[in-house]
Amino acid sequence: MKDKVIIITGASSGIGKALAFECALRGAKLSLGARNSEQLIAISEQLTTKNEKLSQSDREVLITTTDVTLESDCKNLIVRTIKKFGRIDVLVNNAGISMRALFEDVDLKVLHQLMDTNFWGTVYCSKYALPHLLKSQGSLVGISSVAGFKGLPGRTGYSASKSAMHGFLDVVRMENMKKGLHVLLACPGFTASNIRNLSLSKDGTSQGETPLDESKLMSAEEVAGHICNAIEKRKRTIILTSKGKITVLLNKFFPSFMDKMVYNHMAKEPDSPFE
Repeated sequence: MKDKVIIITGASSGIGKALAFECALRGAKLSLGARNSEQLIAISEQLTTKNEKLSQSDREVLITTTDVTLESDCKNLIVRTIKKFGRIDVLVNNAGISMRALFEDVDLKVLHQLMDTNFWGTVYCSKYALPHLLKSQGSLVGISSVAGFKGLPGRTGYSASKSAMHGFLDVVRMENMKKGLHVLLACPGFTASNIRNLSLSKDGTSQGETPLDESKLMSAEEVAGHICNAIEKRKRTIILTSKGKITVLLNKFFPSFMDKMVYNHMAKEPDSPFE
């Protein structure tokens, strides 16, 4: 990743923030997008300050306040990146939100929000970055979830948006398979990040505290390391955590059995909507 220009959306926290630091450690030039401009400024200052871990000269970091639900914001992120660096080598579509509510109870505006962020945000950024990625024969990355392979009860909007991302990236990969474009679908599994704290409830308000024990989950920093390795090796798909790998594998052969297993697992969450 030395001197590669890497765009990361949703870079103000969680996996996106961890990716920014991991890519910086590997010598990349960064273009970071997120809605929280204050967080982006703080991260930029940390990245561009000389310290023991980031021992090279001051990093080149561009920050752009970006709401990926807005096509104009996504286009602006790409345009600003090209204006500053002249090229794009990697686009990481990381920005995303989750939800937890039964479809029977959920306000449809919540599903729209999930699709606008997780799916359309990926489409918008990829559309404007694609010409530049083709020039560099770079990498188009989608940070997805096992939910894109196996729907999760209580998360209709999240599962639908990730399934849509999978289909979209699969087609982009095939359309450009003779042009040197690398497309990576990364599925971290449950990660210790703030995505569930910001998860939407049935009426679109924030869920608040996560129902999971974050201490038992893979850290965002570990996830970032795996994703960067996969980008460097130009892998097609990575599924992190043994539970995620087993879920995807068994669902191919025993889908009805896995329906029951996944339902029972999700129903055990604290304050589960199935209770």
